[in-house]
Amino acid sequence: MKDQGENPAGAGGAEGRTAPVRPLPPGPSTARVDRWLWAVRLTKTRADAAQACRAGHVRVNDRPAKPATAVRVGDDVRIHLNARTRIVEVGHVIEKRVGAPDAVRCYVDNTPVLPPEATIPVARRDRGAGRPTKRDRRQLDRLRVEEP
Repeated sequence: MKDQGENPAGAGGAEGRTAPVRPLPPGPSTARVDRWLWAVRLTKTRADAAQACRAGHVRVNDRPAKPATAVRVGDDVRIHLNARTRIVEVGHVIEKRVGAPDAVRCYVDNTPVLPPEATIPVARRDRGAGRPTKRDRRQLDRLRVEEP
C-alpha cells in the first residue's frame, strides 16, 4: 500500500513528468517583417533579413515585402534563402529574438518536403593508394557508363 505522502509518479518521479511548456512572451499585434524573420531565427541577422527583403526574396501574402512591411498573426511569409524557399505562417508576433524552442512555436512551417536527390555511387580509393592503374581506370569507366 502507498503512503499518503508518496509521489504518485513513482520513486524517481520522472516517469510521468513532461517538461513544462513556457508561455510565449507577449508581443504586439504587428511587427516589421525583417525583425520578425530575425526574431524567429529564419535568418541569422536582422541585416540579412532586410537584405533579403530588398532583393525581393521575401513575400508576405504573395506580395513583395519591404523590410518595414507589417506582419500579423495568420499572414503567409515566403522567404528564399540558401537556395531554398521556406513557406511559413505567422502564429505569434514577436520583436525580440528568443531561443530556438520558443522560436519554432511562433510559426507554422508549410514548406513542402524536398524529394531526396538521386545519389550516384562514387568510386572511392583507399587513402595513400596512389594513382589508379590502367585496369582500375577501365573498371571506373565501365561503372560510369552503366549508371544512367
